[in-house]
Amino acid sequence: MGALMSINLSYVSRSSWVDQNQISPYMTLAVIAAEDQKFPKHWGFDFDAIETAIEHNKKYQTRMRGASTISQQTAKNLFLWEGRSWVRKGLEVGMTTVLELLWSKKRILTVYLNIADFGNGIFGVEEAARHYFGKSAKQLTASDAALLAAVLPNPHRFKANAPSAYVLKRQQWILRQMQLLGGKNYLTQNKLR
Repeated sequence: MGALMSINLSYVSRSSWVDQNQISPYMTLAVIAAEDQKFPKHWGFDFDAIETAIEHNKKYQTRMRGASTISQQTAKNLFLWEGRSWVRKGLEVGMTTVLELLWSKKRILTVYLNIADFGNGIFGVEEAARHYFGKSAKQLTASDAALLAAVLPNPHRFKANAPSAYVLKRQQWILRQMQLLGGKNYLTQNKLR
């Protein structure tokens, strides 16, 4: 008789789709401030960030740095698998280019915020807002949004419901970046709202 398989049946995935007008503008701004400040201007790729990441990764091979834009993350999360390989990265480049050609920046942001992984089977900003703050995505404050954006690089390591000193420091940095970008006016000026 072979070994018995152990299956974890306790994992539950939760997601609720919301339109952009049902998402706090602070959340949109926080994600741009944290993940991709050149988002309104680039065509899917931030070549300066890629160059910086390459130089960093040559120097510090134990702490790899990424340079994915919101558009790239959307393509990866929507169409591809987790992991790092040249095949996946090549497919991501092609799919990002198609997204940028076919979708508006507003659409890319809306999809990204609806499929982003916020940890423990929580996908999308609506589920994250309800789970961590007991409110809808539309009701998120600047501080709430910055905290959620702070965990996005690794939502299984960083926790919105038990933020480490690093996450709290990152939240404060994101709040400052949101102000430096121009606050909610930045979204209007860049036609993201």
